[in-house]
Amino acid sequence: MRDEQNSPGSAERPEAAGIDPALRAHLDIAAMRAEYGGDPDLDESWLVEGWEPLLRIWIEQATRAGIAEPNAMVLATVELTDAGPRPASRTVLCKGLSGEGVTFYTNYDSNKGNQLSAVPYASITFAWPALGRQVTLRGPVAPVAPEVTSVYWRSRPRNSQLGAWASQQSRTVASRAELDRALTDVTARFEGVEQIPVPANWGGYLLQPEQVEFWQGRRSRLHNRIRVSLDAGGTNAAAMKIERLQP
Repeated sequence: MRDEQNSPGSAERPEAAGIDPALRAHLDIAAMRAEYGGDPDLDESWLVEGWEPLLRIWIEQATRAGIAEPNAMVLATVELTDAGPRPASRTVLCKGLSGEGVTFYTNYDSNKGNQLSAVPYASITFAWPALGRQVTLRGPVAPVAPEVTSVYWRSRPRNSQLGAWASQQSRTVASRAELDRALTDVTARFEGVEQIPVPANWGGYLLQPEQVEFWQGRRSRLHNRIRVSLDAGGTNAAAMKIERLQP
């Protein structure tokens, strides 16, 4: 999972990837289920200081539990097509968390960038199945200030900066070799340049939640769900509406 690009899938046939075709044929997906429970029940009192402290705690606990990329989140946007609006989703990385919202970075000319330009509203879901927890936020999205992008850009590894310059994200490419050549070209272009500049079409977005839902798995599928409603970007915990939802 990466903040600029979706995770690649394997192009290998199941047999080549070491998957037994017979096993795949008998896989009963409908029968798959996990039992939840064990942690103290999610309680409304956990949110008296607002939604952000609890989300931060859950991310920290996922980190300590050894969850891979605990800051990974599914970003859902709206694609406008001739046939009408269509949902679009992908996994990105949370790169900023505050009482105002959640920040992520991408190419502004990518599919998600174009979709957010047309419909500046989105949903984000953090999921940690191993911990039986999930958090969903939805609200308006806007680009962050250029200086915010610059600070994050300078923290990125040089190879990641070069990759952002090399990739015309979401556009078709003839082959992997062509993509590799683009990286070689930009690497040569910035050879000897100590501080690679931020591409003009690259930067951050801030989702300011209007709703945040915390989900905690429980036995018998009687899961805990608590929804926080607030004004987008609002940081006054006392003004937030906290409600328990049926599973």
